[in-house]
Amino acid sequence: MRGYIRRDSYDIPYRMEKGSGDKVVIVAHGFASSKESPTVEMLAKELPEKGIGVVALDFPAHGESPVDGEFLTVKNCVRDLGDVEAFIREECPGAEICCFGSSFGAYITLIYLMESGKEGIRAFLRSAAVNMSDYFSELTKDERRAIDEMGYFLLEDEVRPIKITRGLVESLKANDIREDFRPDGLRLMMIHGSADEDIDYSEARAFAEKYDVPLITVEGGDHRLSIPGAPEKVLEEALRFFG
Repeated sequence: MRGYIRRDSYDIPYRMEKGSGDKVVIVAHGFASSKESPTVEMLAKELPEKGIGVVALDFPAHGESPVDGEFLTVKNCVRDLGDVEAFIREECPGAEICCFGSSFGAYITLIYLMESGKEGIRAFLRSAAVNMSDYFSELTKDERRAIDEMGYFLLEDEVRPIKITRGLVESLKANDIREDFRPDGLRLMMIHGSADEDIDYSEARAFAEKYDVPLITVEGGDHRLSIPGAPEKVLEEALRFFG
């Protein structure tokens, strides 16, 4: 099942696979990725076979999103997760809603759960971008010039070019979960590669230790956890966590 969650400002593309049980997982993709990523594909295939439903979305300016980077802010991404949760509650009344976030999607998931005051929700965090607030802190001269002159620069990516705006950079800086996170009542699990080339393992470990979040280490694992056996490990641990 595919479609758009309709609303006034912009529509949210989604894909949904229902399971036979009473759990549904919201899957949030990474930065410059989409709801068609290999990890989402794996979850959309495997979780429903275990009775767990899956709903994945495209964030603004990603995948099939009808809007560009002007709409890509932390606030909008967090609101999107809220709208997806509301959609699931209409489609699957009484379901237990869980979360799975990859990288940027894990970062947004943590902010959403914290700001919405959710308690007891389970969230599995793959290669969590806990230092996302620093992501665009060191721009090239050309990128800085473009930001100063036009208010944005283009990030060329294999999925689609993304307009990185001053608003996005500022919203990331304003949401540093390493300092401001409140884990009250949440049930969290992290998995991270020891050789992550994008989000250093030390960042994940420091966050996990500070907020008492269980951390599964994939030895030699890259950011995408794509080394042999790593995707299977992610699936195995996610299934165990979601129960």
